[in-house]
Amino acid sequence: MQQHFSLADCDVVGFDLDHTLCRYHLPQSARLIYDSFAHYLVTEKGYDEDLLILASDSLDFCCKGLVLDIEEGNFLKLAEDGTVLRASHGTKSMTSEEILENYGRREWKHFNTVSGMVSRTAKYYLYDNYFDLPGALLCARVVDSLDQHDGQKKYDFWKDMVAAIQHNYKISAFKEDCGMYFPEVKNHPDKYLQRCPESVKKWLKQLKNAGKILLLITSSHSDYCRLLCEHVLGNDFEEYFDILITNALKPGFFSHTPNQRPFRTLENDEEQEALLSLDKPGWYSQGNAIQLYDLLKKMTGKLDPKVVYFGDSMHSDIFPARYYSNWETVFILEELLGDKGTVPATAESEPLEKKGKYEGDQLKVPYFVSKQWGSFFMDRLPGLGNAEETLVHTWSCKCISTYSTIAIPSLEAIADLPLDYRFTRFSSNNSATAGYYPSPPRALLPSEGPVTMK
Repeated sequence: MQQHFSLADCDVVGFDLDHTLCRYHLPQSARLIYDSFAHYLVTEKGYDEDLLILASDSLDFCCKGLVLDIEEGNFLKLAEDGTVLRASHGTKSMTSEEILENYGRREWKHFNTVSGMVSRTAKYYLYDNYFDLPGALLCARVVDSLDQHDGQKKYDFWKDMVAAIQHNYKISAFKEDCGMYFPEVKNHPDKYLQRCPESVKKWLKQLKNAGKILLLITSSHSDYCRLLCEHVLGNDFEEYFDILITNALKPGFFSHTPNQRPFRTLENDEEQEALLSLDKPGWYSQGNAIQLYDLLKKMTGKLDPKVVYFGDSMHSDIFPARYYSNWETVFILEELLGDKGTVPATAESEPLEKKGKYEGDQLKVPYFVSKQWGSFFMDRLPGLGNAEETLVHTWSCKCISTYSTIAIPSLEAIADLPLDYRFTRFSSNNSATAGYYPSPPRALLPSEGPVTMK
């Protein structure tokens, strides 16, 4: 494989929407997502009302790459070989001794399936994007609450959590003004959405003027997609793209066949009958990468057009686009921003009731390094007996170098570069840090000080 990657060599440039083209104000959106799930559990399922009260520093618990061992009520941070680096039962960190006792120094029992990115089962759940992440804190607090009241050993709250997620994010929720999430974003878009920088808009036009085909492929439904795009890109947003695909139901969009997941046209945001093939550019719903690629061949006049896809979710975007479609992938990793910065001071710990539901919460930005979980990229494995602890890559870090072409903190980071800029790609021939642009995370650099274990 070549050592370098350039957008100039690509015929097609595809984008995810949420947390890629449309970036959110993370502290505010994290709080809203937490509240919307918690409100459902309390009002519809009878969970403890204490779940509605959120301490301003508690979102520190939210760290991408955590796996919830559902039956045990434990959250795990995994090393690249599948051993458990850190763990918590509910919100309470487990000691090294407890981790050894529960999980040993061996591959976690579900690691084979989770590392194949089958990350949604009845036994475990992988948290890998900002729409999911506040739910990790809520589940951890549910475990705390059940322990306190019922002394449970096995947990069955997950079906209620799934119901909360479905209630807030279901396809009709935006139109029906149902749940807490969509009505709130609809009424206060500026509070949650960051407008797209002019440099990125100019760059999108530059890509199009250079003859690239531009795709938008999002799992958001068309009505929510329109709200986001109008807000972040402007009312002329459709002019930026040749093909828009909403309700793409990723990762299934990449892994399913045309029969399993046909394209559908839209009328007034309602999905119409299934299409047998995709014949022209436009706006579609659902679909699959196979028929999309057939259309791209026609549009480019090439047998093997080269596609690059930008996305923020390893599970939904990066892994499937690379694994099933063999596309180039650019991983949007906001953790690269947090790695450079300092944690903003949190507000004085004032009772939440005084602050109002949202106003005045200076919640810590989720992509800053979690005190409880440490670096997203590296951690220390405690030594057995008198052996020294060793520094190891996390499983999340390993996935980045395995499935991404390059990783960047945002589109803005590359928007001012010439289109023929040559990025060093991740590959087995290059160093493990080669594909990070503009620079690798500090945790991966040799000079990094010790990563302390709790």
